[in-house]
Amino acid sequence: MKNSNKAAYFTVREIAFLSLFTAAAVVGRTLLHPLPNVQPMTVIFLLIVLYLGFRRGMIVAILSLVITNLYMGMGVWTVTQIISYGVVLAVQGIFCLSASYRRMPVWPFLYSVAAGFLYGFVISWLSVKLYGLPHFWPYYLQGLSFDALHAMGNGVFYLLLAPVFRQLIRRFYPKKDKIS
Repeated sequence: MKNSNKAAYFTVREIAFLSLFTAAAVVGRTLLHPLPNVQPMTVIFLLIVLYLGFRRGMIVAILSLVITNLYMGMGVWTVTQIISYGVVLAVQGIFCLSASYRRMPVWPFLYSVAAGFLYGFVISWLSVKLYGLPHFWPYYLQGLSFDALHAMGNGVFYLLLAPVFRQLIRRFYPKKDKIS
């Protein structure tokens, strides 16, 4: 029996398109690996959620994290990274429910900067729980400078990548109502 919900399936063309986003995130993280917490992955995921929805953003995030962690080190922290990005992308998805959020480019830009701090907070909290560390705040505050680098990098990458992704997605999804 055929499922009448065509939105539940991905076309081969869309899988290829999402694979290109995954490749961009993997290459970006790998090339900028020597710089602590400065990489385009977060912005790529946020732009996908902004234009294509949470599900597609999480697919690209999970694939990108697993692939890059195969090179950089796979461990239990991969799960905390996926959960942390899940929280960051879910908040973006909630913001996207507001039409004014997508219409005013300053809001997604500001959230991309704030996402660096939110990611750091969530992953620190998960790490404290996972590793059984006695105190959260000292652990979190020690990493705040790295979160600031992540946030600044997100701001720069958003300014660079948002116009490019907007055009790519407009060409690939010409009738998509999510793109304003």
